[in-house]
Amino acid sequence: MNRMLLNFKLFSKVLYSFIVLFMIIFFGTIGFMFIEGWSLLDSFYQTIITVSTVGFETVDELSSLGKLFTAFLIITSFGTFAYTVTSITSYVVSGDYRRYFREYKFMKEMKDLKNHVVVCGYGRVGSKAIETLSEHNHEFLVIEQNAEIIERFRTDLNIKCIKGDATKDELLVKAGIENAKALITTLPYDADNLFVVLTAREINKNLSIIARASNGSSVKKLKIAGANNVIMPDSLGGSHMAQLVATPDVLEFLDEISIQGENEINLESIDFKDIPEDCQYKSIKDLKDQFPVCNIIGFRNPDGQYDINPSDDTGIVPNSKLFVLGNPEQIKKLNRIFGI
Repeated sequence: MNRMLLNFKLFSKVLYSFIVLFMIIFFGTIGFMFIEGWSLLDSFYQTIITVSTVGFETVDELSSLGKLFTAFLIITSFGTFAYTVTSITSYVVSGDYRRYFREYKFMKEMKDLKNHVVVCGYGRVGSKAIETLSEHNHEFLVIEQNAEIIERFRTDLNIKCIKGDATKDELLVKAGIENAKALITTLPYDADNLFVVLTAREINKNLSIIARASNGSSVKKLKIAGANNVIMPDSLGGSHMAQLVATPDVLEFLDEISIQGENEINLESIDFKDIPEDCQYKSIKDLKDQFPVCNIIGFRNPDGQYDINPSDDTGIVPNSKLFVLGNPEQIKKLNRIFGI
């Protein structure tokens, strides 16, 4: 039997009851065969009516030793039979079996997770991260300690999630960090985020890690630990509000350039591998001539350096990216062309 089944307390409680009951029936059947010399079927039948105490007549007249054995069987089995019936009834009526099979299905899905995003912590920042990932149709999994949130995710929202402490190595492994493409850690304490980053980077060297920081002194430590990006939500919000005073028109225009949601996106990135083969290794001008859909406003070279408003003679090479700007309809058309 699958080891996973035995890991669930609710199911194992019923399973163990069945095992004990089976052992009693087996012992009783063998006992009647040996003491009374009855057939396997008659011995099994006598054991069942004895264990269940239904009050039917015996298969045949019992010997003195047989009567003692029957009395012993009744004493040892009555409590077990009642406990088994109670366990099964409770398991079905309370809905435990549905929770068990839902958990079992989830564990099977976990093994197939690949190229997903692991989000550690569901709070103000984590909830927004999950919302944005959903809008962009990214597959993700949440690690959260709050049992109520986990139950709501699984029953109402059908969101993949694991209950536990994200700083535990085994939980990150269980979340499929080895096959994930990114990790977002939004735990409230910087020390916990640092521990998550260290563990995740050790397990997956190619993982893209985005970490939350509350204190400025933690930013450098998180990057040394392996975080690709460190975000300070409070600082970012304060800076944004101040810039709305200093340069309101610029900020309001940038706010209009939406990257939120499938239907509102104005800015898109195009990887080299998504560009048609006949345009690869050519210049941006060649791409503009063939696909005059959106404006190319940025270019990232293989070294990770960015070029704002790149020149037309910039070559499109492996591991580079283009950034294009347009209205939602133009972006949708471009995505259809490139299969994004």
